[in-house]
Amino acid sequence: MTVTTAKQAPFRFDQVGSFLRPAELKIAREKFDSGEIDKAALTQVENEAIKKIVEKQIQLGLKAVTDGEFRRSWWHLDFLAALNGVESYAQNASYKFKGAKTRDTNVRFVDKVSYNPEHPFFEAFKFMQSIVPEGILVKQTIPSPTLYFRDHRSDEAVHFYDSHEEFLTDLGLAYHQTIQRFYDLGCRYLQLDDTTWAFLIDQIINAKNAEEKAKYEQIAEDSVTVINKALAGLPEDLTVTTHICRGNFQSTFLFSGGYGPVAKYLAQLNLDGYFLEYDNERSGDFAPLGEIFKEGSGKKVVLGLVTSKFPELESVDGLQKRIEEATAYVPLKNLCLSTQCGFASTEEGNKLTEAQQWAKIDLVVTTAKKIWNKVN
Repeated sequence: MTVTTAKQAPFRFDQVGSFLRPAELKIAREKFDSGEIDKAALTQVENEAIKKIVEKQIQLGLKAVTDGEFRRSWWHLDFLAALNGVESYAQNASYKFKGAKTRDTNVRFVDKVSYNPEHPFFEAFKFMQSIVPEGILVKQTIPSPTLYFRDHRSDEAVHFYDSHEEFLTDLGLAYHQTIQRFYDLGCRYLQLDDTTWAFLIDQIINAKNAEEKAKYEQIAEDSVTVINKALAGLPEDLTVTTHICRGNFQSTFLFSGGYGPVAKYLAQLNLDGYFLEYDNERSGDFAPLGEIFKEGSGKKVVLGLVTSKFPELESVDGLQKRIEEATAYVPLKNLCLSTQCGFASTEEGNKLTEAQQWAKIDLVVTTAKKIWNKVN
């Protein structure tokens, strides 16, 4: 079997991470929440569902597979709450998506933040490593550390630190040690999922005055600082990418706007690739790619041209045309294709069927093979 290496990632056809939860998994989680089954029983159902989802991804030709985020309720909060110094709580308010409201869970600091060697995501990764065949990479997805800056999550952190810089250092170190632990367990492809940049785009565009704009630009600078602290000194054969999302809950969204206001910050991130949403007009045009991508950097830009929100299939010809348009800013050899987001950023999932989900992935694979067949 051909060995797939991490430095080939992100791949010409790739995927963001989450998949629709099958009915048996949803039922098992409901039973666990109501006390009808214990954690061991829930884990067994999760294991079987993950085995099936991995087999399906491999069957469709994906070179890097995820567990569909099947052990999570939220794409971000499950991870964020499990670092030391952080807790989950009910905030008595929900995220107000365009057309839907989520549950009221959030996280907050209760002490200085630090690496948790018993983080449950490590056991989840080890299970994935045990079931994935040789030649296939496990793609580990975790939320970006910048998520702590959003929705007042880091407000309480000021009570535990003498300075903001000390907080940024601790947060970057906690992430660095976490990522290193994934590497030690065998991870060679990790993705930081991030809605903060879309939030900042929205806020910078709509700032009422220079002072307000400067506040959000400072968050952007802090985001660069903490991400690069997390990445500094990691092994060279580890690929780290980011997925920039505008919100994904039951086929709705949170933010709109092109990448222009944050392009200069994204260009400073010491990453191997960017998964960028480009499935509709809310994402803006390709022009900011010229600032984000630097010739000679070796970085890849994964165009999220296939929507994961709705069942209608894009056309191969239409996708080819848009990729050709993007080559005005990024060489074809540095471009890849994926869906714009995952299919179930929360356990509720988007409004399409599993069959329609797999048709989207198949379209990504088929189109990419046609476009990049003769490109190294």
